[in-house]
Amino acid sequence: MAELEEGTGESSSPPRGIRGGVHVLCDIRNQIYARLVESGCEEAVADPDRFRKQLEAHFDRFPESYSLDVHAARAEDVLLHQKILAESEDPKNRPVFHVRIEFEPCSRLEDLNLNMRKISKDIEDRSDPSEALSTRNDIRHVPIHEITFSSIDKPKVLCQLSAVLSDVGLNIREAHVFSTLDGYCLDVFVVDGWFTEGTDDLLKELREAATRNNVLFSGSLHSSASDRILELHQRVADTDIDTKFLKMGEKIAVGSCGDLFRGTYLGLDVAIKVLRSERLSEALQVEFDQEVMILRKVDHINVVRFYGACTKPPDLCIITEYMHGGNLYDYLHKQERVLELSVLLKIAIDVCKGMDYLHKNNIIHRDLKTANLLIDRNQVPYENLTPLQAALGVRLGMRPELPNDRHPRLLDLMQRCWQENPDIRSSFPEILIELEELLQQVQANGEANQQSKTKIQKKSQNK
Repeated sequence: MAELEEGTGESSSPPRGIRGGVHVLCDIRNQIYARLVESGCEEAVADPDRFRKQLEAHFDRFPESYSLDVHAARAEDVLLHQKILAESEDPKNRPVFHVRIEFEPCSRLEDLNLNMRKISKDIEDRSDPSEALSTRNDIRHVPIHEITFSSIDKPKVLCQLSAVLSDVGLNIREAHVFSTLDGYCLDVFVVDGWFTEGTDDLLKELREAATRNNVLFSGSLHSSASDRILELHQRVADTDIDTKFLKMGEKIAVGSCGDLFRGTYLGLDVAIKVLRSERLSEALQVEFDQEVMILRKVDHINVVRFYGACTKPPDLCIITEYMHGGNLYDYLHKQERVLELSVLLKIAIDVCKGMDYLHKNNIIHRDLKTANLLIDRNQVPYENLTPLQAALGVRLGMRPELPNDRHPRLLDLMQRCWQENPDIRSSFPEILIELEELLQQVQANGEANQQSKTKIQKKSQNK
């Protein structure tokens, strides 16, 4: 189920407090308008009043965070964004990619809440000054490109974009992501990893990568989106359930494109994910059918069980087993529970088994977090960044601080899993073996401590 609140596109930047409110926003817009007039912008010179209205209309399409993100020193960016959004309004153009060279990497990461000064200081504090200088020189000579993307905003668009950029071999340094109020996304990425300053070849690679990743942004890359939907629908039609046996219960969660209900099916407790018909689009239906195709072939004790689906529009829903314990995030944060080490290890082992199964079946989860770890009835379950911010922070070297009072083997394993180089990162089978060994050790120590405590109690009673 999507984590986003109703009315918020996935590309929306997190809300921020605005000092000075409307006056600050007006000042920013005035500065950009004045800068464009001073630069001799043809539209501004030819008809200032009309140009001003068009500029205001552009800003009004976005949440306030967009105005705060643009710079008067780069006022021309606003005109570029206008142009890209205008292109994106034509379905034949979607998705729209625009690439340009960034001669001076931007260091502003307010949207990510990342402390770049600290990262820079860490480099300078290295024991070998020449190593730090070499690192800075390498950064300075790496070509930096800015990629701007626009299409219809939809769930998981950032996930798809991230896959496209990764496929091309690009590293995301910054991301500024926005949703317009009329349903479009405008995402700006500052990247490295393309070692020539030219943009034409990179633009070609991005479009080809989008095709390879089967990225569907409302019919732009595939001329026969309807044929694709029909093909997928035929492949998932045999999962349809008899709805007369399905009983809908209370609503338990709300997402951007659908709702999650508790219910029963053939006497079984089930979770029912229902897509809202008013949000249904060709792209969303393809995504729905692809999710059903994956779920139908998954069968593992540590992966939620799939019972069936309703695949005939507009009543699209997915039925899975209902996990009475809720999710791990709520258990830890809302119920304020504390896990013993042995319980935590059991949970981690179950997660590893489930993830190892998915990877062996060529399924990538891409959203592994406590909110997506569900708890069975008979089991104790195992400042703020959005998922995109956290992912970019990891790319820039950020890692959570580890508590000193945890088991040293567990801390060591966590740090090895955080290695930037995937070749030296532990695989799930390796993690599983180590966690099972650690659990046996913890349980053995626990039994030994209990036996020792019992002996002491008996001696005390005999005195």
